[in-house]
Parts: sequence; C-alpha cells; structure tokens
Amino acid sequence: MKDETARHAQPGPRRWRGVALAATALAVLGAGIATANAATTPDRRPKAAPQDPTRGAKGVAGLVNAADAFLGTLSDGQKSEVLLDLTEENATAWSNLPCAGTCRPGIELGTLTAEQLTAAEAVLRVAAGTGQGTGFDQIRKIMAADDLLAADSGGSAGPGDGSAPSADPSASGEPAPAPSGSGGPPAGGGGGAFSYGSGFYYLAFLGTPSATGTWQLNFGGHHLAVHLTYEKGRVTGASPFFLGVEPISYTDSSGATVEAMAAQKNSVAALAASLTTEQKTAATMAESFGDVLVGPQKDGQFPATKEGVPVKTFSPGQKRLVRDVIKAWVSNSDDASARQLLKIYESELDRTVVGISGGTGYDTQGDYLRIDGPSVWIEFVCQNGVVYRDQIHYHTVYRDHTRDYGGEFAF
Repeated sequence: MKDETARHAQPGPRRWRGVALAATALAVLGAGIATANAATTPDRRPKAAPQDPTRGAKGVAGLVNAADAFLGTLSDGQKSEVLLDLTEENATAWSNLPCAGTCRPGIELGTLTAEQLTAAEAVLRVAAGTGQGTGFDQIRKIMAADDLLAADSGGSAGPGDGSAPSADPSASGEPAPAPSGSGGPPAGGGGGAFSYGSGFYYLAFLGTPSATGTWQLNFGGHHLAVHLTYEKGRVTGASPFFLGVEPISYTDSSGATVEAMAAQKNSVAALAASLTTEQKTAATMAESFGDVLVGPQKDGQFPATKEGVPVKTFSPGQKRLVRDVIKAWVSNSDDASARQLLKIYESELDRTVVGISGGTGYDTQGDYLRIDGPSVWIEFVCQNGVVYRDQIHYHTVYRDHTRDYGGEFAF
C-alpha cells in the first residue's frame, strides 16, 4: 500500500495516454481513458465527418447535437449498448462500487476508439457544469484518481482479473475488493474482481436524445454516478448524483496537487465550523454513519423525520454557507440548470435542516454532514481507505425528494 497522500499519476495497465481533436484541441477527458481493446481491434466502420458538436446550439439542443455526433461514430452493435429504454430498471441500475459493467448500464469507455472517446467527451462537456473543480472538470479528476487506484492496487486491468488487494470491509462502508485468486463475486455486482481505472466508466442514453422528448444521460463508474434527466428541452432532474474519491489528494503529471472533491469538502467544513455550540448540539444526530444513508438501491428511502438544526435559525451568513454546500453538488449539471435548481433549494432553506454526526474535521471515519430539505438531500461522509488504508476517502450523494430521475418513477 502507498503511504503518501499525494503522488504523480502514472499510466495504469489499461490507461489511455490521451489524444486531442484537432479542431478543438480538447484532450480526451483530460485524465486519460483506457482504450486497450480499441487499440488492437481494426475499425472497419465508415468514419464520421470531423466536426465539433459543442459549437452552435447550446443547452439541451447542443447536448442533443453532441449525442447525435457521438452516436454517429458507433457501430450498430455499440449503439445497442448506449441507446436503452428509459425504464426504472435501467435508471436505477447504478453503483458506487468498482464493479465495472456488472452493476451499471452503457458502453465501456475502455472499448472505444480515440475518435469515439473525443465524441463522448463532447457529450459530457455540454451536459456537465463548467466550474473549476465541479462539473466536467471534477468528472475527469475523479477518473484520474481511479487510474491511480488501478496502478496502486496491483493494476486492476480488466473484469475478473483478480488483482485487487483485500481490505477489511468493516473499516469502510465500501465493500473490499476480492483478493487475488478468490474468484468470489463482488457485493452489489456480478461475478469477478473489482476493476479500477478510467476505462471502466460507462455512458448510456435512456431514451432517445431529443430536444422535445423525455430521456436521461447516464454516466458512471467507481465513485461516480451521474443521472441527468431531460423533458421537452429542459433538465427535470440532476439526481441521483453519487460522488466519491480515493485518494482524496494526488499530484498530476504537471506536478500540481489535485483535490478532486475540494469544493464539496471545503464547503461542508466551512458550514460545520460556523455552527455555534448550541446549534452544533441541536444538529448532532444520535446515529453514526459508515456510509451515505440513501445510496445506490435506496431510491426513495428517505427518513420519515428530518433530524438536525433548522436552517431558519441560522444567520444570513450561515444560510449562504448552506447554499454554498448545495451549489457544490448541483453544479454537476449544466450551468443554467444548476442555477434553476439552486434557486428552488434557496427558496426552501427555512424548511431545511442540517444534521451532523462524528467530528467536524472531515478527516476521520464517520465524520458526517447531511442537508435535508423539502426537496434537496445531500450527504457527505468520511470512510477509512480501501486501497490507501492509512487514509480516509469520501462518499457523498445528492438526491431530490421529488426530482430524482426527473420524477419519472414513484418509489
């Protein structure tokens, strides 16, 4: 195990070295994507004409253009992996675990060519927020952290290779990877070992991308689950959004220190630090938490009673800190949609509560903060490391009591 808190990112066994689209000079997902399969498989399909789908139309119309351009690079077989029905079964089939495609829908990025990856990147760039440390920028940093896990866990090069090390599942809310040669199925997924790395992320469209119909962009992998739902040309839901990271800090190839979830951790810590002694007592919950409460396969399972200190008792400055926490998560969606969601949540602040458990340093197993409003639900929890076992890592989730999956399903 590595005992340093930051280190240079190194190519893992299936890590893509990065390419750029000449017309836009965009690096493929910045951090690099594994394309070992694509590099050795001849591509006999007709090549799509070079284009920049991020130009021209903006918003959902621009996203549909980018989605169509991406689909235009795929074979019929690949399209069948990407284009799926918008059903509850497909939408809720997600996980925070490194269980590759056994627990989530879509096409594996590690199977795509450089051209296809560039087109997939364009989709994510248009769909996600543009802020530094949030949105698309955060997506690529989370994936880069997963490449480090692939390298430092012995190189989890592919589904079922059994190379990930064993860890004590009682030390973390995340189930341990299977030890080499165990052959046992991972909890919450299918058979085979856990698989780390940016190649094991999956993109799917549930329903046909359209500026008039209803559909969902589904993207995720280990420590990431993005669900953006669209109806008649607008975002109707940007949740569930699971976000986690291990390691929490690393050094990239330029020598810069990267903290992929600094926006979330810092906003949570600032809010907790602002609480008076009386507020902290009122906010402290009796329970302790080893993981998020309403995570994968927990759709609609919100507690019947809100626990914590009412935000209506906060000072104006403290209310701004609550807003800052919420903004850090809703900024996973495009900027305009994030502003609309944030406006809704701000209007409900006086009916929102903040709960805490454990410490407020957010550097120890069990340090936990929750925001629970009429609509918004956010959890942030610290866990002991799984690969870097002398460190903590973060698990978080953003949900909406009524807008998860765009409100398309009843739970």
